[in-house]
Amino acid sequence: MGLNIKSIMERLPHRYPMLLIDRVIEIIPQHKITAIKNVSTNDPFMAVGQHMPVTLIVEAMAQSAALFSFADEGTESRPEQGKAVYYFLGIDDASFLIPVVPGDQLRIEVQAVRLSRAICKYRGQAFVEDKLVAEATILCAIRNSPE
Repeated sequence: MGLNIKSIMERLPHRYPMLLIDRVIEIIPQHKITAIKNVSTNDPFMAVGQHMPVTLIVEAMAQSAALFSFADEGTESRPEQGKAVYYFLGIDDASFLIPVVPGDQLRIEVQAVRLSRAICKYRGQAFVEDKLVAEATILCAIRNSPE
């Protein structure tokens, strides 16, 4: 299963310039998600420097993890998509190995380490071509929306 930008925008509250996922290539429920971010000179964060800030690479991993969390339809233990809020709680073991520059296509792979009804742990890796450029462990919470 893949997602285009319209489907991504239906699932995430983020909008340009903070929406950092352009396409989802694959979602394997309970296992992993693979997403794409095309890095461009037109991205506003490129005005700050010559490479994508590492904090935004981690944010792209977190957005991928959020999409993954709500892709597991049929799991009653999770809040329904649209009725839940996704919170980024923390990051561990982050490594940033190679700068990501305009023209790069960032492939983000996020694997489930621990999934539960409220707290989830993921291992994210970002690649340009086949080179690992960043990796991190991400902790997130899923809560019912207050609405």
